[in-house]
Amino acid sequence: MDFDQLAVFIKGHLPDAEVTVTDLTGTRDHLGLQIISDAFEGKALLDQHRIVMDILKEKLKSEIHAVQLKTMTKAKARERGLL
Repeated sequence: MDFDQLAVFIKGHLPDAEVTVTDLTGTRDHLGLQIISDAFEGKALLDQHRIVMDILKEKLKSEIHAVQLKTMTKAKARERGLL
């Protein structure tokens, strides 16, 4: 799994997204994803995660075994000093 390509893939669906991909186990198929996007504005955390899981649906069938998601709006990321 090429992490840069995965970030570009996600940005293809969420053009304003800031995407950080980390390898959680060293196997490159258990990933930590931090996605910051205003597409999450006004959406509950569960709905934000559903958006991302829908984007990754096909990749979860073959390339990705597990994901740990952290999603937030750009305003929330600025509050936390992440942007």
